[in-house]
Amino acid sequence: MAPALNARAAGAFLLGGDLPIHRLGFGSFRLTARKDWGRGGAPHAVLRRAMELGINLIDTADVYGATESERIIAEALHPYPPGLVIATKGGLSGTGWRHDGSPSSLRRACEGSLQRLKLDRIDLYQLHAPDPRVPIVESVGALAQLQSEGKIRHIGLCNVNPAQLASALRVARIAAVQNLYNLVERKWEELVVACEEQGLAFLSWYPLAGGSLTRRNARISRVAARLGVAAGTLALAWLLRRSPALVPIPGTKSLAHLEENVGAAGFELSDEVFAEIAR
Repeated sequence: MAPALNARAAGAFLLGGDLPIHRLGFGSFRLTARKDWGRGGAPHAVLRRAMELGINLIDTADVYGATESERIIAEALHPYPPGLVIATKGGLSGTGWRHDGSPSSLRRACEGSLQRLKLDRIDLYQLHAPDPRVPIVESVGALAQLQSEGKIRHIGLCNVNPAQLASALRVARIAAVQNLYNLVERKWEELVVACEEQGLAFLSWYPLAGGSLTRRNARISRVAARLGVAAGTLALAWLLRRSPALVPIPGTKSLAHLEENVGAAGFELSDEVFAEIAR
């Protein structure tokens, strides 16, 4: 049986300065392929096991499974255990995930998420992506208004560049940035550094590159085999060491993979291994 998440080894992060989260979260995107599972089946079991293992941050979005992800989370976990932080998103719409960052759309999206998640306030509500037709300050201003009404606790941004983050910070207090980042996709190093310097969490989505880091990266697989750990465990451990602001949010439909992922929190990399797999 896998050990519970080693919060001491992984470290903790105070999201927004007041919400303690373990630095290994759970991304719920993959839970929505439930056609073969049935009500109360595998996605619910994975979420409950994540809680048992000590994960206390779940990330979702209204467009994951066309609202299905949020519904599954509520079915599986409501009433929510103390200390659980739920993050969701708005700003994309429809099956094609069209940009819609208008204030009216963001209000509808937020209120829909509140209803589906059975929450009075969302711990972290994120702009899913900047809308090229709407200035980011307008979108973030709408989230700030929802925050002032008590519907949002903290505001986050996803898929932004440094200039967009800087613009948003002039409008509202931002608690987190969520961008693509993993061992082989490190375009946003500048944002990782900025988040660390400013006390923001950097939630890294796609932290295992959709499994390609564990299946097709020969260097990581070779080092993992030498150390006797799963390649995914090694890749996540690298992220946890890379910066105290980094919070990987791997998602999975597999209980076995979930437990491998949690193992990263207790696996400490030497300086030599950290440098070796980062090449």
